[in-house]
Amino acid sequence: MKLLIRQERVRLYLRIGVAFLLLGVIGDLLYDVASVGPKAVNHVWMLTYLTTLNYLLYDHLLPAVRLTWKRVLLGFLLVWVCIGLCSFGLNAWRMMGIRLQLYTDLAAYKTNSDALKAQMGYSVGSLFFFGIIRYTYDFRQLKETAQQLRIEKQAAELNYLKSQTNPHFLFNTLNNIYALSREKSEMAPEAILRLSELLRYMLYETGGRHVALDKEVTIITNYLALERLRYDNTLRVTFTTDIDNPGQPLPPLLLMPLVENAFKHGTAETRQLPFVDIRLAVRQHRLQFVIRNSIDRSTDAPITERIGLTNLRRQLELLFTDYQLQLVREGPVFVTTLTINLTSHV
Repeated sequence: MKLLIRQERVRLYLRIGVAFLLLGVIGDLLYDVASVGPKAVNHVWMLTYLTTLNYLLYDHLLPAVRLTWKRVLLGFLLVWVCIGLCSFGLNAWRMMGIRLQLYTDLAAYKTNSDALKAQMGYSVGSLFFFGIIRYTYDFRQLKETAQQLRIEKQAAELNYLKSQTNPHFLFNTLNNIYALSREKSEMAPEAILRLSELLRYMLYETGGRHVALDKEVTIITNYLALERLRYDNTLRVTFTTDIDNPGQPLPPLLLMPLVENAFKHGTAETRQLPFVDIRLAVRQHRLQFVIRNSIDRSTDAPITERIGLTNLRRQLELLFTDYQLQLVREGPVFVTTLTINLTSHV
């Protein structure tokens, strides 16, 4: 088995060893203040051995046995090796320290068996201490890593959904300008100008996790202006806002799929007097976005959620824990209601 020494793991065991040393010194201060100095030196000497022992045991020997669990005899052998290292090994280390005058022999043991028992109790205590701290630390690191992976996965999925939504949004806008150009409308240049503003917003403003709410309102206003140009005077569009904090952060282009849906699958299919009424209210971090749009009276087909709404629902799942999206048909009117508790952002 190749022994791979990782510096961060060595530093971890050194920190645990220092903590174990401090516990020993505190115990000595409580029971025998006079000899606390020599005992502290003794602790340092013994912990050089115990820290190395625990590092080899928990980071190398035990993982090797776990990977070869069928070798039961190897497991039993490891137990006896640990017992020997905890008793005979530590006692031999203690005797070496005495000979090198690095360890002060403060305890007069009657027999060698008593010395072995004392050293074994000390070393077994260190095994429990190192083991508990080490596994607690690793569990916490594993939990943080899993959390980070979850966040990265969600971020990647959100980016994918945005990559689908943005071209979808752009495609619909280009269709509007195409309709104007076919009619040789004088409003085509203004439509292109509006589109350039939309593109600038998509390229430079939507890269982050949030934008200010007033910017989202502006982009909706520009989009509505494009739609007005397309329909001329045949379309009635109203957009009202009631916002207590224009700087309230909001994921970019979160509301646009609902606006697009009102035109693409609502007014575009309405034969007479098409209309879109939009109301955005944000009060005390609670957002309510309501769209009422005309639909074909003759349709009784079930509500079908296409790519825009499907992606929006998934984005809401990833971004918020408290939200509600309702789609209701009320005769010739289609009502979409989105309610979000903005403080529930994940």
